[in-house]
Amino acid sequence: MHLPLNALRAFEASARHLNLTRAAQELHVTQTAVSQHIRKLEDRLGKPLFRRLPRGLALTDEGQALLPVVTESFSNLARALEKLGDTRPREVLTVGAVGTFAVGWLLPRLRDFQQACPFVDLRLLTHNNRVDMAGEGLDYAIRFGDGAWHGTHAERIMDAPMSVMCTPALANSLRVPSDLARQPLLRSYRTDEWSAWFEAAGVPCPVVRGAVFDSSLTLAEAAAQGAGAALLPACMFERELRQGRLVRPFALELRRGAYWLTRLQSRPVTAAMHAFHGWLATAQKTKQK
Repeated sequence: MHLPLNALRAFEASARHLNLTRAAQELHVTQTAVSQHIRKLEDRLGKPLFRRLPRGLALTDEGQALLPVVTESFSNLARALEKLGDTRPREVLTVGAVGTFAVGWLLPRLRDFQQACPFVDLRLLTHNNRVDMAGEGLDYAIRFGDGAWHGTHAERIMDAPMSVMCTPALANSLRVPSDLARQPLLRSYRTDEWSAWFEAAGVPCPVVRGAVFDSSLTLAEAAAQGAGAALLPACMFERELRQGRLVRPFALELRRGAYWLTRLQSRPVTAAMHAFHGWLATAQKTKQK
């Protein structure tokens, strides 16, 4: 079956602009040529696709039904041609990421990475900040801390200040930091975080009672289910904040580290690693804007 691609392109551009002149300018043809393509397409279908108005066009019901199909088809063709035109061989990139960063920052942007770096086959492993890069065959590891890991090159990705987070119901009972002494204080394996937060707040640290977690993801979920208050990097839990599952009852933030992109100093940088590094830097700048 012969597909009138030029006519379909003229229809799509005209439907988007609802103006033949602007459609012709985009397609670098005359307005007459656009009109002829649309008329031939309408003749072939036996149905009008536009209503001609004194100042522009309006889609008919048939035109409105056809437009999303044509738009999606052209988009699929463009993506396929882009992939075929990329002569770089596909390359595996193995990244280990602390689970909080993987779920809270990387996964929401994974589609953007795939579109920006289609030649990279990403293998994503999660860990709880303890990782053996050589043993696990990692190209990169994303960690939380101070950037000092023996034998590695570390580049700061983003700061991640810690905030007290809890359910809205629990927050209603908190007026000043000392009110936390009456609540379960959920803990991570970094045992000094609560004492450091209370010191920054100028309040004596109470006896900390609460479950201990080796992952901020499970720590946050426990807090969201009302088990107590937790110290968490709020920037990794924007979804929970938007949904209202978690809130920040106090403005005070505790700066205890940052997220770092690390690689073994002995690891040569591959094309896939270079692409991931560049995308990560661009994504961060975009977020900051």
